[in-house]
Amino acid sequence: MVFSSRVFIWRILIACKVIIVCAILMENTDHASFIVEQFAEAGYQIDPDALTLLTEQDTSLSLISQILDSLDESTLVVGPAQIDPAFNTRTTPQPGTEYPIVPRDPDYEDEDEWTGELDVISDITDQSTCVGEYREFVDFFRNRFSRLGDMLRNRGVGFRPIESLNRRKLGLVEGREEVSVIGMVSDLRTSKNGHKMIEIEDTTGSLRTMVLKNKHDIFEHGQKVMLDEVIGVTGNLSDDGNLLFINSIMWPDMPLRTSSELGERNVSGKAVMISDVHVGSDTFLEDQWLGFIDWLNHGGSVAGNGYVDVKDIRYLVVAGDLVDGIGIYPNQEEELAITDVYEQYKVAADYFNQIPKHIKVIISPGNHDAVRQAEPQPTFPEKIRKMFRPDVVFVGNPAVISMDGVRTLVYHGRSIDDIVANLPGMKYEDPTRPMIEMLRRRHLSPMYGSRVSIAPEKEDHLVIDKPPHILHCGHVHTVGYTTYRGVTVINSGTWQSQTEFQRRMNLKPDPAKATIVDLATLNTNIISFQ
Repeated sequence: MVFSSRVFIWRILIACKVIIVCAILMENTDHASFIVEQFAEAGYQIDPDALTLLTEQDTSLSLISQILDSLDESTLVVGPAQIDPAFNTRTTPQPGTEYPIVPRDPDYEDEDEWTGELDVISDITDQSTCVGEYREFVDFFRNRFSRLGDMLRNRGVGFRPIESLNRRKLGLVEGREEVSVIGMVSDLRTSKNGHKMIEIEDTTGSLRTMVLKNKHDIFEHGQKVMLDEVIGVTGNLSDDGNLLFINSIMWPDMPLRTSSELGERNVSGKAVMISDVHVGSDTFLEDQWLGFIDWLNHGGSVAGNGYVDVKDIRYLVVAGDLVDGIGIYPNQEEELAITDVYEQYKVAADYFNQIPKHIKVIISPGNHDAVRQAEPQPTFPEKIRKMFRPDVVFVGNPAVISMDGVRTLVYHGRSIDDIVANLPGMKYEDPTRPMIEMLRRRHLSPMYGSRVSIAPEKEDHLVIDKPPHILHCGHVHTVGYTTYRGVTVINSGTWQSQTEFQRRMNLKPDPAKATIVDLATLNTNIISFQ
């Protein structure tokens, strides 16, 4: 019954790529597993001897891309014969190559060590359990349904199981009273007469529902329903009990609270929110970035932004895409200034190692980073982490952290693509609106099997259980902040100018900005380094 209907089986099958990734990336910290993942994502298996050859040579992503480009369509298993030519033709950085880093002022002494209390509350790192079995998908959806369903039940509405509605067929229910049910959306379509059809499932069965187009307010709500999200609906059953005419739609949503009601916070200081640095891209705004690092070191006024005392800054949080990566999109190599992903991270580490020690740096990955693509993403492998100084904190994507009691949900934000594509009125120019839809649904990526690959863990790590003080995202390269039901919503933009791909898509980034949050009041402002 539940979540094993033909619709859900089909959606599971289209996620077969996630199955492969889960099966080979239990921890994602082993270099051999990382190599296997790259070939699996391209549709190839790799011979053990070839894998040994690659791991012994400390293979980079650029070399893997070179090997994949050389394969013909008849290849199923990549062996040593396909590996050897790539080793003979690969190039290495010239000895003595240097990349610019911020020079520290010889007279500047960072006497203040960081003094704060940072707690990583939730993070998938070292906790991934999925191996890609069918049953895991069923358990994953049941976990999502159960937790979000409980949130809806706490709203005080008398929801009943779908199965109980069959009593009408047996003549056990008199009249046309309203009924309320909770379901996961399994199908969306528009009838030939223009009505909105929403099919939902719970653990007892499925139900067809309809929003009539002449009910304008509720019809507008119906247009905002997404596949795979959990909603509550109230309405009247048809005479045969096979269709529910919806009168209202309810989402789990955030409780209606002010910022002060989200918890006591006896804290002072500020946090800086940034994302999408994209070190290694030829559109990386190095001058502006160096200005930002210099400002963190020495403070002072930034043109048009006034004075901010950097001694008040206690945290710097990066919401993914630290580097531009390799092989993320077609012909990316033509837009790279650094073509080796590990060199990209070395340069990024040089930058971040210049940040004064009184600022605690927290870094989460994104879809351009060298971790598995399926969300939730574990943090960076040790080979990358050890490039950075020991006090840098690495977390997964998403992660819930507490900065001196300020509960902050850090998520790269890839699902914004799905929300913009499927909900009316959503635009990349205002990234806070899709983020509010995440909070309304209490889920960071409601739609399954679309642009975001989601690993079927035992627990759905993208459910928003406890309301955060701050939701911090990136990914879309535009900047915005607002407040929704007491939650400070921040998208912190990028440090990359417009790429050729963005130009073709008419996407205009809003780069070189840092968002500053006062941890005591959650007051927010943006500083531009353009």
